[in-house]
Amino acid sequence: MSAPADKPENPWSDKTREKFNTKSRSEWLDPCQEAANRSIKCLNRNGGDRAMCQEYFQAYRECKKEWINKRKLEKSGLLG
Repeated sequence: MSAPADKPENPWSDKTREKFNTKSRSEWLDPCQEAANRSIKCLNRNGGDRAMCQEYFQAYRECKKEWINKRKLEKSGLLG
């Protein structure tokens, strides 16, 4: 099993925030999509064996958690 590539350090960057705030209501934006794609590719490479891809799943969960927490802080006014 190969280790996942480095995850994006900050999924909720100024660039991502700008994209999110200016997108149309019907448009979906997920700053963690790259990590999700890596998880799916790992599953495809390993015949659907989830045990072989746990590091990719964990990287995706961490990315999502960080993004959600930053969105919450931003909505509460604690983050600029």
